[in-house]
Amino acid sequence: MKPAPFVYRDPATVAEALEALAEYGDEGKILAGGQSLVPLLNMRLAQPQALIDLNRIADLQYVEERSHNGAAGLAFGAMTRQTAVEEHAEPIPLLHEAISWVGHPQIRNRGTIGGSIAHADPAAELPLVFLTLNGAATMQSRSGERVVPAEEFFLFTCTPDVEPDEIVTDVWLPLPLPRTGQAFLEVARRHGDFALVAAAVSLTLDPNGMIADARIALGGTAPTPMRAVRAEASLKGLAPGEDAFDEAAHQAADATEPTGDIHADAEYRRDVAAALVHRALQTAHERVGVAA
Repeated sequence: MKPAPFVYRDPATVAEALEALAEYGDEGKILAGGQSLVPLLNMRLAQPQALIDLNRIADLQYVEERSHNGAAGLAFGAMTRQTAVEEHAEPIPLLHEAISWVGHPQIRNRGTIGGSIAHADPAAELPLVFLTLNGAATMQSRSGERVVPAEEFFLFTCTPDVEPDEIVTDVWLPLPLPRTGQAFLEVARRHGDFALVAAAVSLTLDPNGMIADARIALGGTAPTPMRAVRAEASLKGLAPGEDAFDEAAHQAADATEPTGDIHADAEYRRDVAAALVHRALQTAHERVGVAA
C-alpha cells in the first residue's frame, strides 16, 4: 500500500509550520509521530495535498515543571517522544502507569504526546490520562495562542478542539495532591493494541480519610474519552470501601455509550467498564497510603 501523492514540508520552527499550514489550509495535514497518520495515508483513508512534518522542530521537544491556574504540574512539548515522557512520568503516577500500555517500545520511540492527544482516539491511553487529570493543551496559530482544558478538548471521535490553522504545541498535566492514589487499567486483545475498554482513576482523601475528590474516566466506551461525572460525585464525602466503589463502578458503566464491533459487543464493554472502574478504585485507594 502506498499513499496518494502529496507535497512534503519539513519546517524547522513553529512559525514556518504555521506558514505552511496557512498556505494549504484544510488540505494540509500535520505529521507528529506518524504512528496513526501514516497507516491512514498508506490505506488512502487520508489524502492530504500537503504533509507538514513537525519532527525537525526542536523547540517542541521538552519536559519542564510549570504551574497552570495555580496548580503545579509538568509541561510537555507536543513533539516530546513518548519514551521521553515515560522517563519523566514518575511524578504523575497515572501517566507513568498508562504510558506503558501505549503500543510497544518501538512505537513509543516515534510516537509523541502531542500527536496522541491531538489524534483524540477514544480508545487511546494518553487522551484518557489527559482527560482524567483535566490537563490543558496549548494551541498556536499565526494570530496567537489559546489554552483549552481537557474537559473541553474532545469534541467527537478523533475530533479535538483544534482549528485548521492551529498546531498543538504544549500539553500540561497536574501533579497529584497529597493523599492521592491513581490507577490505570485496560483490557485489550493483545498488549500493544488499542484498548477494548480502559479505566483511569485518581482518588484524593482528606485528613480524616474520607474521599475529598474522585476522578474516573473511561476509554473505548463512547465516541470520545469520557469522564464518569455522576460516579465521581457519588464518592465525594464517603469513606472509601467496597460498597462505595461498587456503586460508583455501576454508575460509571451506566453512563457509557459503547458500540459493538468484531472485537466486543456493547454489553461486554459495559460489563468490563464496571469491573475495571471497581478494581482501579481499589488500587488507587491502596496507593493513597504509599503516596501520603
